[in-house]
Amino acid sequence: MGVNSFEIFIVMALYMAIVIGIGLFYAKRANANSENFFLGGRSLGPWVTAMSAEASDMSGWLLMGLPGLAYWSGLADAFWTAIGLLAGTYINWKLVAKRLHGYSVINGSITIPDFLSSRYKETKKYIMVIAAVFILAFFTVYAASCFVTVGKLFSRLFGYSYVSMMVLGAIFVVLYTFLGGFLAESVSDTMQGIVMITVLVFVLGAATKGGGGPSNVVDNIKDFPGFLEFFTSASPELSEGRQAVSSSLSPLFGMPKEYGFLAVISTLSWGLGYFGVPQVLLRFMAIRKNFELTQSRRIATVWCAISLFAAVSIGLIGRALYPVDLLTASEAESIFIIMATNLLPTVLAGVAMAGILAATISSSDSYLLIASSAVAKNIFQGVFKKEATDKEVMKVTRITLVIISLIGVFIALDENSIIFAIVSFAWAGFGATFGPIVLFSLFWKRTTRQGAVAGMLVGGITVFVWNLLIKPVGGVFGIYELLPAFILSCIAIVVVSLMTKEPSKIIQEEFEAAKNYID
Repeated sequence: MGVNSFEIFIVMALYMAIVIGIGLFYAKRANANSENFFLGGRSLGPWVTAMSAEASDMSGWLLMGLPGLAYWSGLADAFWTAIGLLAGTYINWKLVAKRLHGYSVINGSITIPDFLSSRYKETKKYIMVIAAVFILAFFTVYAASCFVTVGKLFSRLFGYSYVSMMVLGAIFVVLYTFLGGFLAESVSDTMQGIVMITVLVFVLGAATKGGGGPSNVVDNIKDFPGFLEFFTSASPELSEGRQAVSSSLSPLFGMPKEYGFLAVISTLSWGLGYFGVPQVLLRFMAIRKNFELTQSRRIATVWCAISLFAAVSIGLIGRALYPVDLLTASEAESIFIIMATNLLPTVLAGVAMAGILAATISSSDSYLLIASSAVAKNIFQGVFKKEATDKEVMKVTRITLVIISLIGVFIALDENSIIFAIVSFAWAGFGATFGPIVLFSLFWKRTTRQGAVAGMLVGGITVFVWNLLIKPVGGVFGIYELLPAFILSCIAIVVVSLMTKEPSKIIQEEFEAAKNYID
């Protein structure tokens, strides 16, 4: 480890000490009961709600995956993904947040499976179990993406092996999640959200200056075929799996790929994922007052707009500054690290690296906590042992958390994993499994329990089938799996609900109470 790397390590260590301090501060309160551990006692203010939602949502892919995508294939894919995410962020906060908060207060739910099961007054917990199983599956994949981020970060910075650094990062995340639960996670996520947006802006400013200003940067990369186009995508020319380089040390590209209407719609569909991601929906449920969600929406939308713009721009400028340094899609995801360590003073570079760590921790602790709560609260207590005490639920939560982490570590062992690809699959899974049924549960009184079950199964299964079997066919079938899975889930909910008996009077009265809820 060189002097510069050592100084960066010291800054990161100080940052992690602060994170651990937050966990210790909230540990006693978090462990008082399961509601405090899983939902923070519904005590979050508007700033913590907004910042923790965005930090846990964006994860390390914002600082590594999205810039890497822009560096590798140019503007189109990254730009339309960012637009879809920004639109989805705003619409989710605008439409879903207040209604979900009110509903969860009325029926006393503290997890998403809880909410769905209580919404339809289940006696046999089919919805709860199905929801918990899908959460467990997709969050394990999500956790793996975070471990990949940590492994790439530390191996790139300090020169140690990817696997050892990935395992070490996973251990830290598990210990931290054990410590403080949802409240510590949400408070530290707020700090991490501030760090993330700060380092993005700093690196973007330094990169623009280092490239000689915006016009000079554009001049340097506009000759890469399809790189700065909205409707064509750059196509790196590969040789033995790596981008070919000319004798003059310039990256070689083939003919640009058309990025037509179907590709744009497919990429914009990333925004649909927001309606189903538990780490964001839980923040809606956890805020202390319904009316404060308006302020949270504004904060979250501004944060998202600035962060996404900076992340995409960093990837593009990175190609101008370091055109042949990263020659695979996996390596391209390190462009933020290279730019921060080369362009910023050591202390600021350390903060930037802590920003990546912040993004990873803020997401992985959310994923692990929600997945383990799905098993402990919704399957163990909800189905197998209804009389289980809070102490027993917490014990099962922690055992499950360790098991999920071990599976995530196994998935993350391949250092050539592409963070963006892993996240896109899990994002589609949540969006298609939970997005449609959350929307219909909140806004269509006629939705039935059978419709809910059908929608979740169709959405979740379609993501797997489309990704593994249909998408490889290519052509019109090469669209992002979230879009067809979301549509088919909606159709299943409507058709099955209309074919089955309408909900009971009690369910419909509760729907109206949630619709008009004010606190």
